[in-house]
Amino acid sequence: MLSISGISVVYNSLDVLCDVSFELRNGEIVALLGPNGAGKTTFIRSLNGTVPLADGEIRLDGRRLAECSRREIARRIGVVAQENETKFPVTVLEYVLAGRFAHGGAFGWETDEDVEIANGALRDCDLDTYVDRLMNELSGGERQRVVLARALASGADILLLDEPTANLDLAHQAMMFRLVRERCLGCNASAVVITHDLNLAAEFADRIILLKNGRVFALGAAEEVLTAENIRSVYGVDVLLDENPVSRRVRVTTLFN
Repeated sequence: MLSISGISVVYNSLDVLCDVSFELRNGEIVALLGPNGAGKTTFIRSLNGTVPLADGEIRLDGRRLAECSRREIARRIGVVAQENETKFPVTVLEYVLAGRFAHGGAFGWETDEDVEIANGALRDCDLDTYVDRLMNELSGGERQRVVLARALASGADILLLDEPTANLDLAHQAMMFRLVRERCLGCNASAVVITHDLNLAAEFADRIILLKNGRVFALGAAEEVLTAENIRSVYGVDVLLDENPVSRRVRVTTLFN
């Protein structure tokens, strides 16, 4: 479990995150919502120790994250970043295998098991024919799926995803969330997902965090967080709320007056 207690992040004397607290439970997906500049990416980067904290602390299974080595963190926490362009001519399989480095031996060579796990992750992400393709020749959506495959291949039980569906078509958006949900349910893992799609968050997340100006404006189930008042206060728009007739989840439609 990941426990976040009163964390704050400051950039150039500007408070980017302010006194944020919550616990990421085993087996759940948490969606992180908020307008541009709300602190979402900074928040998710702080959860694997990439961004230094000005205050507060993060604990991984009771141990301070700051005391964990980068290898320990990589073994437990997998990241699907928003920016994933690669400058070097590395193949898709090589890129995904790099996600196994935290499990490597003294010399860092991959094992047959590593290769099998990497190929399985590529199949899950509909990329089994991309093994020998070069990363810098892929489209944005294809790269995004490879980055997810790498995170899945890492075996991490905490996934941090920064707008993972931004470049994906509808079919691969559904695939992305299905794979994350299966990992959380099947392996007792957990995930924090940044998205701008309120309806995707309502459908797939167990809980939602709504950020405004670096602070937690609301936290809870979709029907508790995605209210007309909250959305108006955070995004400055009016919405119509109803119920998805299939899933029975709250559904959000923006009103253009």
